[in-house]
Amino acid sequence: MMLPGMVYLLINNYLPMAGLVIAFKNIDYSKGIWASDWNGFTNFKFLFQTNDAYVITRNTLLYNGAFIVIGLICAVGVAILLNEVRNRFMSRLYQTVMLLPFLISMVIVSYLVFGFLGEDQGYLNHTLLPKLGLEPISWYMEPKYWPYILVLVNLWKSIGFNCVIYLASIIGIDQEYYEAATLDGASRWQQIRKITLPLISPVIITLTLLAIGRIFYSDFGLFYQVPMNSGMLYDTTNVIDTYVFRGLLQNNDIGMSSAAGFYQSVVGFVLVILTNYAVRKFSKDNALF
Repeated sequence: MMLPGMVYLLINNYLPMAGLVIAFKNIDYSKGIWASDWNGFTNFKFLFQTNDAYVITRNTLLYNGAFIVIGLICAVGVAILLNEVRNRFMSRLYQTVMLLPFLISMVIVSYLVFGFLGEDQGYLNHTLLPKLGLEPISWYMEPKYWPYILVLVNLWKSIGFNCVIYLASIIGIDQEYYEAATLDGASRWQQIRKITLPLISPVIITLTLLAIGRIFYSDFGLFYQVPMNSGMLYDTTNVIDTYVFRGLLQNNDIGMSSAAGFYQSVVGFVLVILTNYAVRKFSKDNALF
């Protein structure tokens, strides 16, 4: 039973690691990858000497940090609210409606966002802002709005999946805890603080650790498709994943793109180790390893 999964991991996750050598080579397509000359850390030096390294690192960390914190608070909150819905049909309906955005392709999401933000026929510019007496905004030319737009789009798309996981954990809590608390006169808010949150904390810690481990990896579709690859927004929407893609597609710089990807992997690995170490200091049972 393990064999198919092991083969998948080998082909999809481990064999591509051999490609890391590209980050340390001056690729000559006439020679091929393995016969190309080694250039040490030149690709990394070129990457970090530009302002791009700071911008993509800042954007990747700040966006993913916001996604983790805001997503955690909202997903746990919504899961607790869904647990209060006693009508079985309505509870399933709410869960389905909230999960649907997670199943939608990011390409479709980008056009839904464009339907709201389009300069000429977008809902905000064409309908809402005129009613409020405000001038239309060129959303795809104004970088200052996009940190909020991207956080909201990510929250809308991902909250359903996360809250279902937390809801499953809440449902699994023995109801005797709540019955005893009710007999002792505990309010609903006190039950949430003293029973629900502590008992689902292992799930919260595990999912947060996994999210921190991927804090240097961004949703490519969110940062590339949703802003419609607008050059005016690069300072606020360019992250490591989009930088690597543009480096390959536009500049044909496979060496520096590989260096950026390698940098991304190493820092992500270090963050997982450090975060897990911090968790072990406070709660050894909840650490991943």
